[in-house]
Parts: sequence; C-alpha cells; structure tokens
Amino acid sequence: MVSKLLCGNEIYLKEIIALGVKEIHDSRVSNLRKIKELDPDSITVYIKPPAKRSIPDIVQYADISFNTEIYTIKMLSKEAIKQNKTHKIIIMIEMGDLREGVMGEELVDFYGDILKLPNIEIIGIGTNLNCLSGIMPTQDKLIQLSLYKQLIEAKFNIEIPLVSGGTSVAIPLILKNARPMAVNHFRIGEALFFGKDLFTGETMEGMHNDVFKLYSEIIEITEKPDTPVGELGESGVGTSYVPSDSDDLGITSLRAILDIGLLDMQPQYIEAEDSDITIIDASSDMLVIDISSSKKPYKVGDLVSFKIQYMGALYLLNSDYIEKTIG
Repeated sequence: MVSKLLCGNEIYLKEIIALGVKEIHDSRVSNLRKIKELDPDSITVYIKPPAKRSIPDIVQYADISFNTEIYTIKMLSKEAIKQNKTHKIIIMIEMGDLREGVMGEELVDFYGDILKLPNIEIIGIGTNLNCLSGIMPTQDKLIQLSLYKQLIEAKFNIEIPLVSGGTSVAIPLILKNARPMAVNHFRIGEALFFGKDLFTGETMEGMHNDVFKLYSEIIEITEKPDTPVGELGESGVGTSYVPSDSDDLGITSLRAILDIGLLDMQPQYIEAEDSDITIIDASSDMLVIDISSSKKPYKVGDLVSFKIQYMGALYLLNSDYIEKTIG
C-alpha cells in the first residue's frame, strides 16, 4: 500500500502496520525511515526516481526503488556496495502519461546496461498512469506492459517476478477480472483511504469515503456586504476580486471565519458537511464561509466539519499546524 498521504505521521503509520501490511510505498525517504523505525520487517518501496542527494538514505531505508536513469542506478549500485546491501529496483516504462518512465523502444538496451551491475537486483518492471496527464490504465495498456515482460524475459533468458500495473485507478480492472494475469503488483493509496472508484468517481461497494474529516473552529460571525468596498488591488495571496454587473452593495450575507487557511488546505478539495454552507475564499490562515442559508444556529467557538478529497487530505496531513487524532 502507498502511505504518502499520511506524511510520515506515526499515529497513522502504526495503525497501518497493525493491520498487517507488509509492503509500504512512499515518495519521501524520511517517511520510509519512520516506517523502518516502527517495523524493521516492513518492505519499504521508494516510488519515484531517486535524487542524487538522497541515494545513501534510499539504499539504507528503501528495500526497493523505482528507476528510469542508468546514471542513478549506477550510483545506487556504488552505494549498495558501500552499505554491503543488495538494492532491488523496478524499472518504470513510459506508456503515455508522460511522467517518469523509460521509452519502450529503449527498454531492451536499458535493461541490458544495468542487468549486471553489482549489488543491484532488478525485480520488476512497471508503469505509472493517470497521475499527470490523466491517461487511464486500460486493459490494452496493461496487456502492452505484459508484452514488455515477455520481451525482456525472452531476450535475456530471465524471469521478471513483478509487473507493477499502476495505482488505485487500476482497481476496477482487478475487480472485473480484466487485468492480464502477468500484471501482479499494484500501488494502492487513494482507494484504500477513500474507497473511491477512480473510473466512475463513486464509492466502491463495502468501502467508506469519510475516513478523514476536517474540523475547524469559527472565530468570527458577522453580517457583511457580498461585494468588497474600496479601490481594488491584488490580494495577499495573489488574487483579485473581479467586479460584475450584478454587484449590489446592498446585498449582505452572514459570514463566518474559520481558524484554517491556505497554509493548511486548498478550498477546492474540501466540502462542508452542512450542505447549506458555501465556501467563499481563503487567505493564508483564515477560511471565509457563508452560513446565511444554514438551519444550524452557529456561534463563535463552534466547529464546522468538512468532507475531504484525497488532495485535501494530503495538504492537511502535511501541515504541522493541524492536530491529527484517531476517532
């Protein structure tokens, strides 16, 4: 499973380990170090091409890393020799999403160049889809990935144990038994934490979409005009109010200010559980909402609860200013 959403939070990592998860993926080596400290037997996987400066820590704390550059793999080899370890790698292949990956026509030569590097064990190939350009992991894409496995195995007379077919977005294919059987490894994060079918946007049967919630305290409630008053300029966060013909200084709304801001979250990734609340905008440390239509008698000091999307949770869990608890 992919733990990067948890941002190295020990409370949540302990919960994941307690579930019996044995292979944990992350894109931050500092998080993998915490996982190893909590459970040295966990298999840790670094799921992006390593940066040169991170090589020593990656060899120390990641059992496996995803790779696309010969230069980097040679450095991993040298560092693995220093640490008296065998570092395992999965070679990522570009298959249309245009993020990381070796081009398919270069794969055979690439594989041959690194096959005999000391202290490096190639345990798989993989691809990443849907994370940058939105390209979906269709059955055809995964069949193509399977063919790369066959090509490499035939060319070098070896066996490739793992074919890593993607992230949570591939789960519908698994549930429909539509994946090629050679594709036997998936990196699951969002679907685990949010129960989301990324093909349809719906919650998968038996899963929940409310595991994470945000609560923020009201620090002001005041009836205010809907339209800003005065000479308009750029705000402190780089935005400007755009006047419209419908502006009317006589229209007001009951606004509440919450004790949370852009340092902690992005408004487009949260939704008030009270459907009568409208999010207006946020500055660095405060969020403004319209509670005019709400049937609840909100007062200063009350908590307002929000549903969170995946990216919203990522912002919140990465913020040192947000208290995290398990309910």
